[in-house]
Amino acid sequence: MVNLKVELEILTRVRALVLRLSIHLEEELVQAIVKYGDPVLGRPADEVSKFDESLAALVAEMFDVMYAAGGVGLAAPQIGISMRIFVMDASAGQEAEKRVTVVNPTIELADGDQDGAEGCLSVPGFSFDIRRPDHVIVRGQDASGLPVSIDVTGLEARCVSHEVDHLDGRLLLAHISPLKRDITVRKIKKRIRSGDW
Repeated sequence: MVNLKVELEILTRVRALVLRLSIHLEEELVQAIVKYGDPVLGRPADEVSKFDESLAALVAEMFDVMYAAGGVGLAAPQIGISMRIFVMDASAGQEAEKRVTVVNPTIELADGDQDGAEGCLSVPGFSFDIRRPDHVIVRGQDASGLPVSIDVTGLEARCVSHEVDHLDGRLLLAHISPLKRDITVRKIKKRIRSGDW
């Protein structure tokens, strides 16, 4: 009976430790996201020409960071890497077939309009009403270098447009009025000065 109590106590402590480590890992992953003001976010990303294990590892890390941050998409520049890659999962990890990786993407079709609130992991704490295409076809390559073509609507079309903007060196701030942009930049600079960015 005593051994059972000891084993139960050990198991409880191990579970608590695993939970603390898991939370710490998620915090580290989220901290990997670069924020507004980092130069990598303001310039076009470089084309990818080498498809190897390091690229596959980068894609896996990008999914981990995206899920840890609660995002539905992530572009490589958002973790400080100037490469034309984005990952997306509008199901937040619930549907494996929704996991998408596109390397060297090109939007072939952007049709229709949708208006809606949009945030960005690199501009945390802000959300703006932004007009995006409602239907997008994007072509590129997968992490192995094979050609891919993705035809999406709704949230996924919004996400593809947003992530390709990142790869072109544009943030969602480019889609809001100059007045809103100026006010937002002032708020961000205030947060930077206070150490809250």
